[in-house]
Amino acid sequence: MHTGTTADAPPGTGRRRRWQALSVCLVAAFMSLLDVSIVNVALPSIREGLHASDAALQWIVSGYALTFGLVLVPAGRLGDARSRRAVFMAGLAMFTAASALAGLAPGITWLIAARLVQGVAGGILNPQVAGFIQQLFQDAERGRAFGLLGGVIGVATAVGPLLGGGLIALAGPADGWRWVFHVNVPVGLVALVLAWRLLPEPVYEERRGLDPPGVLLLGAGVLCVLLPFVQEQQWQGAGKWLLVPAGGVVLAAFVAWERRTATPMIDLALFRLRSYALGSAIALLYFAGFTAVFFIFTLYLQNGLGYTALEAGLAITPFAVGSGVAAVIGGRVVTRYGRPLVAVGLGVVVVGLAAAWVAVELVPGRGVGWATALPLLVTGAGSGMVISPNQTLTLSEVPRTEGGSASGVLQTGQRVGSAAGIAATGSVFFATVAGTRGDWATAFRHGLVVVLVFVLAALAAAVADVVSGRLDGHGGG
Repeated sequence: MHTGTTADAPPGTGRRRRWQALSVCLVAAFMSLLDVSIVNVALPSIREGLHASDAALQWIVSGYALTFGLVLVPAGRLGDARSRRAVFMAGLAMFTAASALAGLAPGITWLIAARLVQGVAGGILNPQVAGFIQQLFQDAERGRAFGLLGGVIGVATAVGPLLGGGLIALAGPADGWRWVFHVNVPVGLVALVLAWRLLPEPVYEERRGLDPPGVLLLGAGVLCVLLPFVQEQQWQGAGKWLLVPAGGVVLAAFVAWERRTATPMIDLALFRLRSYALGSAIALLYFAGFTAVFFIFTLYLQNGLGYTALEAGLAITPFAVGSGVAAVIGGRVVTRYGRPLVAVGLGVVVVGLAAAWVAVELVPGRGVGWATALPLLVTGAGSGMVISPNQTLTLSEVPRTEGGSASGVLQTGQRVGSAAGIAATGSVFFATVAGTRGDWATAFRHGLVVVLVFVLAALAAAVADVVSGRLDGHGGG
């Protein structure tokens, strides 16, 4: 492991100041993660307002996810090696400016470009949040901090359609989509001022190199792996999948380089830690299912049942409530229960998704929003016991000074999982819609089966960690 580049805890950082600093980080994380999901319900409004093609709409969604995933690890390393505060504020300023430009877009090309910049900014921001938590908190306090972050992740993902639908309903379908972006601007400006005042200044022990060859190799590898998934619907033909093994070759070259260079971007010794290796696998697999649910459910409600954007958002709200509450509770008890808590959470998610499957079977029409409310609440509660506790446990043995880059790797896996899960689930969903001549309820149920496979795979990894931990005599996680 590397020795630290920044002090473990800045001098004079009292308890109140630490939690104030965390609140700034969580606001910025919420904004950047919200923009992954809030735009989905605005797509019909964007199509009408800017006369956008299907391919252009796909780039508005997938372009953000692509650039977000590309910069996570280099940005995390930059924050670890230089100044988390400076990198965080740069990302926040870029995100705020890109949001303003997106809202002002006179045409679709402008909007796509702004979304790509937004994605880069979000990818710069997010690893710093986990890095600050690693730096500022210890033991049970760290679990509570990650619990709040997990709540933000779950709520931002689930509540995005509701907020987007509400803004479009208030501002009208013609220009409502612009407010989906403009709403970030005042929040971002206030957060910038608070970040300058509250986030700790770096205290350097040594200056580390930034490994430019590693940045290029990792970026090229992640791009090759992600691009076929995020363009799965628009890029016709099987040739795109050749990029996945090509990306694997580039990533293997990246690993070989990291082993040889004196200043690696990622400390590969992290993957010899069972908590980090299995926790990263759980995150990848769970996010493959977790994010795909909202993708197919929103399509089912809006395209299949004629729900408005606001109605679709309201139907997903029970998940957000369950996830937000359970994440905070899970963060408080994770140090007591360890990985078994994550395994239980994944089991609850399986039960909730199976109940949603039954609900759609019994009530496939307009009443499906009410029929799935309780199953989604249960699923959200299980999710809250997965995301933040898993992040706490995965980073538990990571040195504080590696927190940003380690979190960047973890979040890159989540982005790859999300893209792969949406592509796999979406393929089954759309194929069923076409094959059944518009039976959206059946398509949703078939998509849920794919989601369940991913969640069960994550559960198997969690159980393996619990069992191996008990065999080692250390307990789960």
